[in-house]
Amino acid sequence: MADPSQDLWVPPGPGVSTGLSVPVADLQERFSRSSGPGGQSVNTSDSKVELSLDLTATVALTETQRARALRHFGDRLIDGRLVIVASDHRSQLRNRMAARDRLAHLLR
Repeated sequence: MADPSQDLWVPPGPGVSTGLSVPVADLQERFSRSSGPGGQSVNTSDSKVELSLDLTATVALTETQRARALRHFGDRLIDGRLVIVASDHRSQLRNRMAARDRLAHLLR
C-alpha cells in the first residue's frame, strides 16, 4: 500500500512506460466522518478520506499525459481535480492508503 507521507508512485504501464511519481505536495486530502464499517469510533473520528489531484497543475504529468488524462477523466473532474473517496476502513490511515492506491491505479 502507498505510504501517505511519501510521493505517490504509479507503476509502469501504458502511457507511463517508466512509471510516474506524483509529488506529495500535489495531493490534497480532506477528512470527514465516515458512515463505513462498524464500531463506535466511526461516529467520533474523521476516518473518511477525499484525496484529490489537480490534473491541470500537477508537475508529475507531461503535456501529452495531461491532455490524455483530462480527456479520459473529463466527466469525473471537479474544476480540473480528480477526486478519490475512501471510507472502507475504520482507520483513517488505512483509508488514506486505499485512496492513494486507487489514484495510482486510475492514473496507470
